[in-house]
Amino acid sequence: MVDARLLEILVCPKCKGKLEYVTEGDESLICHECALVFPVRDDIPVMLMDEAVSVANQ
Repeated sequence: MVDARLLEILVCPKCKGKLEYVTEGDESLICHECALVFPVRDDIPVMLMDEAVSVANQ
């Protein structure tokens, strides 16, 4: 579970938009503006563009 204080300040690295925290299945952060999904590994959001996948590929 990602710390709530961290979730308040995290933004999409591409567009600086708001992220949705999803805990169903694999934990992830979704930017609906860019249609990108960023993984969360061991309660740490991986906010690298190289690690992001398209929402369509989910």
